[in-house]
Amino acid sequence: MDKDIIKKVAEKAAHIVGRMHCTTRLEDLHCYSYDGTGKTFLPDIVVFPDSTSQIAALMLLASNYNLPVVARGAGTGMTGGSLPVQGGLVLALSRLNRILEIDQDNQIAIVEPGVITGEFQKAVQEVGLFYPPDPASLKFCTMGGNAAECAGGPSAVKYGVTKDFIIGLEVVLANGEILTTGTRTEKGVVGYDLTRLFIGSEGTLGIITKIITRLIPLPEHKETFLISSNSLPQATVLVAEILNHNIRPCTLEYMDKTALSVVAKLLPTPPAPDLEAMLLLELDGSRNEVHNQTERLYNLLNTDAHRSHCTIRQAATDAEKQELWLARRSISPATFQLSPHKISEDVVVPRSRIPELVQFTESLARELNLIILTFGHAGDGNIHVNIMLDRDQDEQRRKGEIAKERLFRQVVGLGGTLSGEHGIGITKSAFLPLELDTTTLNTMKKLKNLFDPQGILNPGKIFPAEIPNSPLQD
Repeated sequence: MDKDIIKKVAEKAAHIVGRMHCTTRLEDLHCYSYDGTGKTFLPDIVVFPDSTSQIAALMLLASNYNLPVVARGAGTGMTGGSLPVQGGLVLALSRLNRILEIDQDNQIAIVEPGVITGEFQKAVQEVGLFYPPDPASLKFCTMGGNAAECAGGPSAVKYGVTKDFIIGLEVVLANGEILTTGTRTEKGVVGYDLTRLFIGSEGTLGIITKIITRLIPLPEHKETFLISSNSLPQATVLVAEILNHNIRPCTLEYMDKTALSVVAKLLPTPPAPDLEAMLLLELDGSRNEVHNQTERLYNLLNTDAHRSHCTIRQAATDAEKQELWLARRSISPATFQLSPHKISEDVVVPRSRIPELVQFTESLARELNLIILTFGHAGDGNIHVNIMLDRDQDEQRRKGEIAKERLFRQVVGLGGTLSGEHGIGITKSAFLPLELDTTTLNTMKKLKNLFDPQGILNPGKIFPAEIPNSPLQD
């Protein structure tokens, strides 16, 4: 960007938010140049607004100078959604961190985008309410980032994802205008559903400044189970069988042998030598509901089809439950014990196709001589596939890209989708045409142009120019 323009915009931005909340210092810019992808793009200015009116003024300023703007929460994203790939202005929303209202009677809350998800969950639990979306990074990630990416988490199998709990938004548009969507009521069908349009739009249509969430009563009781299997195919088949036997877990997580090996020290007991996979399952509701569901689960696992392959352990204490969840949530960072880098994908297939997907990844790993492990939210078909590699080795890097493309093609062929919760960002954009046809992509681009005709909102995200030359053809 032109240095004179950056200087002018920085001076005007400092006037809007206060000089101490605007920075162009190189050491500060570096702090907002990266996210969970490990990729780095340096912004030109970082500002820390604390109100909708300040964001509106900043967007008007940016549009006057045709300056790229990227909204940023905690930077925990895995696809580059908050990376300033064209430089410009980063809106760090950490100061908009207020829970504005918790309405117990109507079971809704209004929050600002910088509220930490886990802290919001604790706040509503204190008054007997429940906000189910629970991404793995809930101790750090923000409600605004969750909305922009439509984050999911283990509870999605029963309760749904972020879009299922947001009923209204306040959004600042590219030209500085302020838009409100949705209602405070459970029902509302006046006009187009703009709320759903902004959720998952990755900051490309507007800057979310307020979020209205619906809440539900906190479940009375919960039980946690660990199902160990000496057969990977049987473990993956069991996922669909559990749900087909009228058992409705609030979480149903799957971990293969390699995933378990990196967190073995965190498990309550060491894994058995013949262990091939584990399912972490939870049931919640009234005590009577949980009791009945538990009986169904034990009866299913006691059938001839599963008795010789599976064992079940019920967590006896809260401490044991926390140990199990610590192990599950630690898998992703712990995988770096295996290789210095990884390609982390969050693909989704119909639950009945999980065995085929897992079998494919195992075959792919053998063919390419790579470590590929699978774990994730099996209850809704959202499997995290981690392709481990050393990017400093050209051959491994090439094989990793081959594995990624072949994985995506297999997923789409199984009737699945490229992302269940991480979004598209920059890491998956080239592959979007594998899933979306030309008419669909063009319609989305028209919507982008309608809301952001100058193309200043999070440019370079979601939409591909074309799929690059396939590494399969190298």
